[in-house]
Amino acid sequence: MRQYSPDLTPPWKKPKPAPEVPADPGLVVEEPTTGFCGAVVGCEAGTVTLEDRFGKHRVFPLEPRGFLLEGRVVTLVRPSSPAPVRPSRTASGSVAVPGARARVARAGRIYVEGRHDAELVEKVWGDDLRVEGVVVEYLEGVDDLPAIVEDFAPGPDARLGVLVDHLVPGSKESRIAASVTSEHALVVGHPYIDIWEAVKPASVGIEAWPRVPRGQDWKTGVCRALGWPANNTGAVWQAILGRVGSYRDLEPELLGRVEELIDFVTAAGEAAPR
Repeated sequence: MRQYSPDLTPPWKKPKPAPEVPADPGLVVEEPTTGFCGAVVGCEAGTVTLEDRFGKHRVFPLEPRGFLLEGRVVTLVRPSSPAPVRPSRTASGSVAVPGARARVARAGRIYVEGRHDAELVEKVWGDDLRVEGVVVEYLEGVDDLPAIVEDFAPGPDARLGVLVDHLVPGSKESRIAASVTSEHALVVGHPYIDIWEAVKPASVGIEAWPRVPRGQDWKTGVCRALGWPANNTGAVWQAILGRVGSYRDLEPELLGRVEELIDFVTAAGEAAPR
């Protein structure tokens, strides 16, 4: 008698075999069922451990066609060399994504008040933002923030985060921020008069940022007090920015707020916190 295969699926309907990729330490993949994206930090018999950009670990089975690598379905296999290699870190301290392409931009955005602020966010968090598909846009000022938020029309799948300068109780900025009521928009800020102050003094070779009398332009006053060229604050900022190598050069009050915004925007589609 002729022997027949129990699999009656036509050949053209069978999924194509996915390429096998060694689960080498530091390889960044996505588990499509959960959407968890992270770097390989361990691989045991039948399982792989991923670490995301926030240091969270998840263990997944090594199943055929179980992961996405740069958007392509792959089958992870145990590497031939199990020697542990600690993944490198980005300037923000997150797990680096070697060779990863930027994701398609999310509908959500992060608005950053001030051009210098936006440049600093890009330098320290740029790699993370590209991996997450988060676009940062420069916001010239916050006076019209409620109208800007209304025009953006944030929703569950298009959250809006806003980083504001000098957001302290009783300030104009705090009153404007409080007027934004959408549950899909988050306005946070740092306490500094200018983003320059968010850079640790030791990182730019000074003992402390000078105190500038009220009513005087802060950048100009700082430059005069420190003997820096007060007539070219743009060049001074570029020199300060050049001293920033990683999150270690920034004050915690700024670090926490930017991470909070990234968490908020990348949680699009989940229930908004109240």
